[in-house]
Amino acid sequence: MAVSVGHCLLVEPTRWEATAAHPNWMMIEALPGRRFGSWKPGRTVPEGLSAAEVGKEIAEHRKHLEEHEAGAEGGSKHERRISILEALVLSIVAVLAAYSGFAAAKWGTESSLSLARASTLRAKASRADLEAIVTRTLDSTSFNTWFAAYTTHNLQAQRLAIRRLRPGYKPAFFAWLATDPAHNPNAPPGPGYMPQYVLPQDAQAKAYDKQADEEFATGSAAAATADKYIRDTVFLATVLFLVGISGHFKIRSARYGLVGVGVLLLVFSVTQLLGLPAPP
Repeated sequence: MAVSVGHCLLVEPTRWEATAAHPNWMMIEALPGRRFGSWKPGRTVPEGLSAAEVGKEIAEHRKHLEEHEAGAEGGSKHERRISILEALVLSIVAVLAAYSGFAAAKWGTESSLSLARASTLRAKASRADLEAIVTRTLDSTSFNTWFAAYTTHNLQAQRLAIRRLRPGYKPAFFAWLATDPAHNPNAPPGPGYMPQYVLPQDAQAKAYDKQADEEFATGSAAAATADKYIRDTVFLATVLFLVGISGHFKIRSARYGLVGVGVLLLVFSVTQLLGLPAPP
């Protein structure tokens, strides 16, 4: 009976079987009706595997290993790239957020100062207007005293009333008398309606009101600018949040999506910041 020599058979096997009595033996059916035994150490490995097939298997395994290592290396490169991009975005966001907060604070301070100046100017305008009203009341009282003496034809009382007129009121008073109001129906009703009648306090009140309006407008614009900087700070905080949590996602597409949205918001925020005035 032919047997295997050195675990190699001299016949070409057509079928491999493991016997129930000896599981470590492989029965080879070389010819119809004849079986030969071969020792199978440990695992069931076909000892009839040719060198060409072994080489092919080793080559395929090596190829698969190389592809796996290449994929792992490529993934590692992608991870490094996205990590560098995240670090770069976070650095830019940190700097821009600090600048935006600083600018918002500066514009907020400028708004507060402008509104405070506007309030001060309003108070000065009110005081000057009140002084103008008091002066106008004094002039009206002095004119009424003269007019009462005039209607009674009391020349001495008229001269006394004229001497007691305010110096700034006398030019308008004499200009009004020159219009002959007693006989001229087109004459102004009184010296207070003459172009020569000028109250410095009235002019000051108007000037203060104008300055107060300008300061209020400046303060309002500064407050609006501060609000815009705060809005951009919120956008930058959103970018910081998205990029910060992206590293916790194992799915690469989700991570790329979060970073992409963060980059878009960053570009939008930078565009908005470039359109805003610099801090005062």
